[in-house]
Amino acid sequence: MRTQLLERAARMLREREPITLRSLVEGTGVSTMAVYTYFGGMDGVWRALRQEGFTRLAARLEALVVPADPVEDLVAGVAAYAVNALEHPDLYRVMFDATVELEDVAAAEATLGYLVRAARRCREQGRISEDADPDRLATEIWTVCHGIVSLVVSRVASRRTLASGVPLLTAVIVAAGDDPAACRRSVEAGWSALRPPQSSTATASTSTR
Repeated sequence: MRTQLLERAARMLREREPITLRSLVEGTGVSTMAVYTYFGGMDGVWRALRQEGFTRLAARLEALVVPADPVEDLVAGVAAYAVNALEHPDLYRVMFDATVELEDVAAAEATLGYLVRAARRCREQGRISEDADPDRLATEIWTVCHGIVSLVVSRVASRRTLASGVPLLTAVIVAAGDDPAACRRSVEAGWSALRPPQSSTATASTSTR
C-alpha cells in the first residue's frame, strides 16, 4: 500500500492535481489513516517523494552497462540523470526542493558517487590530468547537466537544447586535461541517449551529403 500511495502521489504531481490527505487516498480503498501509518502524515509523503526521485535515479545508474571508455562512462552517467529527469519531471522538481527533508541523505549522495568513480577512471587511464580532482570534475559535469535539464523540464527551453550538452561537457572535460578530439567522440557516445530527433528535412539533407 505504501508503494501504491507513493505512485498515486507521483501521478497526481504529473497531472497537476492537488495532493491532500483525502485526495491521496481517494479511490484506493483505504482511509486517511493509511497516510499516517506509512508516512507519518503529509510531510512524510513529500519526503518519500523526494527520496523516490533519487531511488529511481540510482536504479537507472545501476542498470548502465559500463563502457571501456571512462569519459563515455562519465557522460553516460549524467545522461542517465537527464533521462530520469525528463521521464519524471515532477519528481525531479521535488528532488531539489530544499524545503523537503530527505529520508536517506546518504542514498541521495551516492548517486553522485557513480560520476566520481567514472571521473577517477578517467584519471587512472590518462584521459585527464594526474592533478585533476575527480570529485570536482564529477560535480562540474553534474552541474552542467542539471542546468540544461532544468531549462528543458521547466519549459524555458525546448528539448533541442539538450544538444548543447555535447560542446559544454566536452569543454569541461578538456579543461581537466583530455584530448579535444577524443573527448568529443566520447562525449557524443555517452550523451547519445539524449540526442534530439532529427526532422525529416534534416534527415534528407544529411542523406544527400
